[in-house]
Amino acid sequence: MNDSTRNNATPLRTRLKQRRAAMDPVERSRGALLIRGRLYTWLATTRTRLREAGRPVPENIAAFWPLDEEPSLLPLLQQWVEEEGYRVSLPVVTVAGAPLQFRIWTPDAPMQPGAYGIHEPAGEIAPPPDIILVPALGYTRQGDRVGYGKGYYDRTLAALREQGHAFTSIGIAWATGDLSGDSHAPEPHDYRLDSILTDKGWAVPAPVIA
Repeated sequence: MNDSTRNNATPLRTRLKQRRAAMDPVERSRGALLIRGRLYTWLATTRTRLREAGRPVPENIAAFWPLDEEPSLLPLLQQWVEEEGYRVSLPVVTVAGAPLQFRIWTPDAPMQPGAYGIHEPAGEIAPPPDIILVPALGYTRQGDRVGYGKGYYDRTLAALREQGHAFTSIGIAWATGDLSGDSHAPEPHDYRLDSILTDKGWAVPAPVIA
């Protein structure tokens, strides 16, 4: 990243955080519920379609522990584990600047604060994820994501791709993060996501798993 891009990225993230913070708490709660509902419906219909076609179905889902103002997926993750039988994992920072490691999460999993104060599971390492749900502070309608500037997800998704592992990536964001009106240009190292889901619907169409 050059100095000009870095200087532009900081105020952009500040604006996005301000938009997010200005959301009404009731709307934030309702929006998170809508996101969870759309995710549940998408995965349920995808699984049914793949089973009917005799195709492998996704079993391993990497999600994230929400920051205070991020959409919370936790009720859905609990349902996926306890009622649907999915293996859910959450990211763990093991080494600064390295790709994330995913560890198995269950509702009663032991948790510990990670390098950035985010809760991380302390259990076993998860299988490589079939679906990765990625928190997004901002996004474009082409699937470009603005995160928090540390680059962990870019490195992680790129590493999985280099390993030849097939996965579907879905950004989870508030609609306030839409960068359609901003002159945002992604960097070469930014990993473009397959889809973006917001409280207002699919900002990038729902992915189709073949």
